[in-house]
Amino acid sequence: MLSGNGAAGAGTVGPAAGNLEGAQLPDHEALKREVEILRERLSRLSAASLRISSTLDLDTVLRETVESACALTGSRYGVITTVDEAGQVEEFVSVGISAEVHNRIEEWTEGIPLFEHLRDLPAPLRTTDLTGYFRDLGFTTDFLPSGTLMGMPMRHSGTHVGNFWLAGKADGREYTTEDEELLVLFTSQAATAIANARTYRDEQRARNNLEALVDTSPVGVMVFDPTTGSPLSFNREAKRIVSSLRVPGHTVEDLLRLATCRRGDGREFALDELAIARELSQAQTVRAEEIVLSVPDGRSVTALVNATPIRASDGTLETVVVTMQDLAPLEELERMRAEFLWMVSHELRAPLTSIKGSASTLLESAETLDPAEMSEFYRIIAEQADHMRRLISDLLDAGRIDSGSLSVSAEPTELAKLVDRARMTFLSGPRTHDLVIDLSPDLPKIMADRRRIEQVLTNLFTNAARHSPATAPIRLAAVRDGHHVAVSVRDEGAGIPPERLQHLFRKFARDDGAESARGIGGGLGLAICKGLVEGHGGRIWAESDGAGRGTCVTFTLPVAAEPGAVTSAPRRTVAERATQTEQTRVLAVDDDPQALRYIRDALTGAGLDAIVTGDHRELARVIQTEKPDLVLLDLMLQDTDGIKLMQTVPELAALPVIFISAYGRDETIVRALETGAADYIVKPFSANELLARIQTALRAHGDPERFRLGDLTIHYEERQVFVAGREIVLTATEFDLLRALSLNAGRVSTFEMLLRDVWSGRKHANADLVRAFIKKLRNKLGEDPRAPVWIFNQRGVGYRMPNPLRG
Repeated sequence: MLSGNGAAGAGTVGPAAGNLEGAQLPDHEALKREVEILRERLSRLSAASLRISSTLDLDTVLRETVESACALTGSRYGVITTVDEAGQVEEFVSVGISAEVHNRIEEWTEGIPLFEHLRDLPAPLRTTDLTGYFRDLGFTTDFLPSGTLMGMPMRHSGTHVGNFWLAGKADGREYTTEDEELLVLFTSQAATAIANARTYRDEQRARNNLEALVDTSPVGVMVFDPTTGSPLSFNREAKRIVSSLRVPGHTVEDLLRLATCRRGDGREFALDELAIARELSQAQTVRAEEIVLSVPDGRSVTALVNATPIRASDGTLETVVVTMQDLAPLEELERMRAEFLWMVSHELRAPLTSIKGSASTLLESAETLDPAEMSEFYRIIAEQADHMRRLISDLLDAGRIDSGSLSVSAEPTELAKLVDRARMTFLSGPRTHDLVIDLSPDLPKIMADRRRIEQVLTNLFTNAARHSPATAPIRLAAVRDGHHVAVSVRDEGAGIPPERLQHLFRKFARDDGAESARGIGGGLGLAICKGLVEGHGGRIWAESDGAGRGTCVTFTLPVAAEPGAVTSAPRRTVAERATQTEQTRVLAVDDDPQALRYIRDALTGAGLDAIVTGDHRELARVIQTEKPDLVLLDLMLQDTDGIKLMQTVPELAALPVIFISAYGRDETIVRALETGAADYIVKPFSANELLARIQTALRAHGDPERFRLGDLTIHYEERQVFVAGREIVLTATEFDLLRALSLNAGRVSTFEMLLRDVWSGRKHANADLVRAFIKKLRNKLGEDPRAPVWIFNQRGVGYRMPNPLRG
């Protein structure tokens, strides 16, 4: 039944010759008829070959191949499966097979061993009993069609790329030697087409990735034809840089006829195509040259330009790639730096002048001054020295906030005491404003670093006084807002335009108002307030009804745990963890040594077992050897990022992961959480906030009491499973498999993850074992693999259960 040399079809000829048997024709007529049949067959074969080679779309190539082979061999069924480098099935194309059978074959757990068997055959397979042949090999055949079969592996350059099957020869006849030769021909052509299509697909993918990278690059990229000087392409940034020079009704390309370029050496030339061609034809490599592009009405753009000539193998100039970086942001940064230095110098000069004047007066006129005057000069010196100390302290705090090293030590505190102390500090200075305090009588205690929150309140009082009329009161109010207390400081000053509110807490934010009342943003004071409040796990914002309507700055602080409640204060809960037999192990991954040191001290100080590493390449090994309970993962790492690691390191999938990052943009946080992260913390953060987030993530990651998805209910503690109220008896391994899938619901559980979670330490466990147990599990749950409700196949990757909340 198995033949590698056509034995199964011995004594027979192809269908063309068979049609001639018994025909009562003269020999020359029979020969003429046979030639016509062969010519027709050759024509159909050529047409099929042309159709197969006419496209590089892999799906089209496979379908054309199967359909042509079925038509030329008179086969009812045809199947092609392709495999990747790891032997996993990629494409599965069938002809003549119903959708039901197609799905069953696709889900067939014995498919991989069968493909491997066919791959190792020394010659093509031909048999007249398809089901009997498979049954003899030990495979399930209840859903396979009966009849004749012919198949062989597909190889290209010695590499196995898939398998080709034909079955159901017309009228139940056996496959012939001619059929086998056709199959060999089609298999060879299909293997070549598959290899070409994959190469084309990979090249297109690489090209698309490169084009996307260039188009979204923060550096402008332009490609020119050196012969004509015409632009071949612009990326988005290049168009944005020159967009300010555009003339209404003209495109970016039109600038070539209007703009002038001044190079770093002072040379100028018009950007018409002839001038560009002349410049480009010199094939000069330009590195970091500052140029100015200008248009006749005086508008200009300054950019840092690099130019690289691209040559063919024979040395001829093909294109010139020009990159440009807009210098406007750097110039703006330099301007803000200069303004910041001016502000700091101005703030320090005033008290220094007072100190210098008072000291000089005491030295020069001490004999003529009475004791009261001398005391006043000493008071001025002491007061201004304290003012300078506060300014320097603010500068140091601003630096710590920028570096992410600012820490706070929060503890349960009464807000009223902090407000009273800040009020006394504010009123002890030369102030003329009244403070109106309105605190709700039932305010709970807050989690606060007392000294730091007093600093926040004092800064807000001082800022409000600076921008309010001399006799206008400053009002403070506080109310409970869920798990936080919201504190508001309101003034009756000039107010802030709505478009400037978002820049108020940036120390470099420029005030373009006519009077520059607030200097640079809100100054260091408000920038420090923002860092301190966020370090407590709160947030701060400003509101204003417009010019002349005053400003209200509000910040929130977390409420301290109430006695007897399930606490969110991390120190107590973590301390309880530390008394257990095993400490909670937390792995921190960050390439910033200072950040790692801060995280390690916070963890060990709370009784946690801290594991730190700055090398993301060691992440998988460290997880396997150290077995942490939770991972703190920095978003931006050298050569990679945390989101990419979540997608490529399977060991992370089974652990709660908290991202830590200086980036707080909503879209970045959403992307991180969509990868399966448990939480996201924005630097700088306090040790208290970090420990609270860790506790919450660990609590959420523990097994819930039950899982419910439609009619399926899983009781984890009792290890019971119910479908529509009926208990399903599962083996220990089957339950562990279902538990692993359900705990990861909404995400794909890869074969590697399931093998690690369910069969860890067992030899000979592989993907086929997972498939076999999935099949058993589905049978017991009563799920039809052709129309799954609970367990969905991710071909070549693993399985997925829907999230009960989203489906």
